[in-house]
Amino acid sequence: MRLAIDAMGGDFAPKAMVEGTLKALKEFPELQITLVGDKNQLVNLLGDQDRIEILHTTEKIEGTDAPVQAVRKKKQASMVLAVQEVREKRCDAAISAGNTGALMASGLFGVGRIKGIDRPALAPTLPTIHQNKGFLFLDVGANAETKPENMLQYAIMGGIYAEKVMNRPNPKIGLLNIGEEPGKGNELVKEAYKLLSNAPINFIGNVESRELLEGPADVIVADGFSGNMVLKSIEGTAMSLMKLLKETLGGSLYTKVLTGLMYGKLKAIKQHMDTSAYGGALLFGLAAPIIKVHGAAKSEAVYTAIKQAQLLVKENVVGTIEHTFHDKQYDWVNRKA
Repeated sequence: MRLAIDAMGGDFAPKAMVEGTLKALKEFPELQITLVGDKNQLVNLLGDQDRIEILHTTEKIEGTDAPVQAVRKKKQASMVLAVQEVREKRCDAAISAGNTGALMASGLFGVGRIKGIDRPALAPTLPTIHQNKGFLFLDVGANAETKPENMLQYAIMGGIYAEKVMNRPNPKIGLLNIGEEPGKGNELVKEAYKLLSNAPINFIGNVESRELLEGPADVIVADGFSGNMVLKSIEGTAMSLMKLLKETLGGSLYTKVLTGLMYGKLKAIKQHMDTSAYGGALLFGLAAPIIKVHGAAKSEAVYTAIKQAQLLVKENVVGTIEHTFHDKQYDWVNRKA
């Protein structure tokens, strides 16, 4: 198995990408890596590694670049070349911590969509208050405008991922809404509710955003606009709480002593809610595994994303999704879409 990694994307590239790669190689002896980036920088970080190839380029897509234009103009950008390695079958999956929109555009132009999927979805796995019980959340921003049929496709793809990669037999699938009752929400969500209710999935109904971190479902489906807002609200709340805790617990000698006594417990809580333990966000619906790692990702998140990519390839998740949408049982999905 060989993975292509955009070594130049992200806030802490290339160091974080290299360190995460080296950790993964120690754990998975069958794994081989193609690092795409500036060879001069990478060689200094890597040392002697016979299972790593370097595809040299100094061009990269910046976070401020317009996604589609950047992909079209920067043909030799590290992200574009990493996806190209997958398209040309030299690698099985690609990972990048770079510009999200550009990675989606690279994936669409490069490997294309699975036949039967109208619009790909961006899907991270988020932690809950229950140990090792994260949930898949899609779409969180790949599409600002969504149709009910798209959300049905997200549910089916998410269910396959939850079963194959998250090891959740018969995964529970919920629909993000403003209330639990079937009649709640706008027309988009109401129509999506009807489609999901009649689909061959374990649909548990509507889930309110305040319930998400309680882990009511293995997969939560949302339109891209709402999903992105909820995701950023969760991230913002977490950062604000951490800031408040630091200010409060560091305010006096008494609280500092108390913090020292509670350090182990506080550290355990932080690790429990750390999203880096769940890997990156998969671009669901593309014809090959493409994973987006958070732009501020450090080496641990890169390592986890590599583990995630390896499972995706090993379990043939993309192939299963493709087969599912060609199965006669799902003919009605494609007709409705």
